[in-house]
Amino acid sequence: MARKGENIYKRKDGRWEGRVIQSEGKYRYYYAKSYREVREKMKNSNENETPTIIKEQESKGNAAVLFNNWLLKDSLNQLKPSTYESYYYCMKSYVIPYFSQSQNTRLSEKTITDFVQSIHSNQKLSVAYQKKILSIFKTALKGIFKNSPEDQTLIDKVMLPKVKSSVTEVPVFSLKEQRLIEYTVQSSKDKRMLGIILCFYTGIRLGELCALRWGDFDFEAGTMSIRRSVSRVRNFESEEAKTKLSIGTPKSSTSCRKIPIPAFFYKQVKDKILIPKAEYCYVLSASTEPFDPRAYQRLYKKILIEAGVTNRKFHAIRHTFATRALELGVDMKTLSEILGHSNVNITLNVYAHSLMEQKKIAIEKMNELYFTHVENNSFAVNSAVINTNTAV
Repeated sequence: MARKGENIYKRKDGRWEGRVIQSEGKYRYYYAKSYREVREKMKNSNENETPTIIKEQESKGNAAVLFNNWLLKDSLNQLKPSTYESYYYCMKSYVIPYFSQSQNTRLSEKTITDFVQSIHSNQKLSVAYQKKILSIFKTALKGIFKNSPEDQTLIDKVMLPKVKSSVTEVPVFSLKEQRLIEYTVQSSKDKRMLGIILCFYTGIRLGELCALRWGDFDFEAGTMSIRRSVSRVRNFESEEAKTKLSIGTPKSSTSCRKIPIPAFFYKQVKDKILIPKAEYCYVLSASTEPFDPRAYQRLYKKILIEAGVTNRKFHAIRHTFATRALELGVDMKTLSEILGHSNVNITLNVYAHSLMEQKKIAIEKMNELYFTHVENNSFAVNSAVINTNTAV
């Protein structure tokens, strides 16, 4: 474990090891017999040992170095770990390699326009991913040019592709499949599997499920609060542990929400689980450390195999909840708030295909209206009525 929050560790052989991340994203290591000696070496490194070539490149405005610095300094502490990981891969895979080429080392109207064109013309990238790369690229430019108003016009050269909105059917479990899964969960000796049923009837995300603490439940009021989410992200602070669990806020501000608990689920929890007194304990792990979402996915896949149900991603449970809710006539605004979407349009766009059932119900009501008010109350149209209407 790093001492005092710094990147300094005591090795098994008794020596102390310090790591300093360089501009190109690689670590430089320092070793000494004591913590103080390593810290002093690292301090001297920051003050005096910056490579001359990097200093020269920065003074000339080398594009790759500017993007590296923005990625490793400006954005690292401003973004959620999962968001930063996405930024990191886009920058390291597309932006920085392009501007590391000898003909593209300067940020200019030509190099920026050419880069945008290269992304647009990349047939291997979907339009949505092209937009993602260019959005991150544009954000990086804003960060680099924030103190250079004269360069702001270069940002306008980044034209984002238009993603056509198309109604695609999201994967859901049929009612029969859902019942098979629920039966398998009920038969399982692993009490943690009750989380699958909770997701089926509340629509919470996997990361939100793994982040639930007992203190988030108010069984008297019959509600639970979604306050945090757990995800496994790349560990940029250590080369030994490639990934780490990250506990943060849910996907958006509206994802922090309070959801009613189905009464039947509360009964199942009381019957199968003795609710611990420690409110700070995580529900799935029964400890102060959250349960790994990836580990829970593996347990979920075992349940699908036992139930004889075709494999689908865990997120299909969330889609299934939303689809069932629409089938039962839950209004879109209420559903959107339960799901934690930032606005109703997101819910509409994702689950537009599920509205067909509601459309059929609406037309059936119009059909009933016809029989009720037309056929049952028919009247004769005689010449007097026709003459009266014609006179008008």
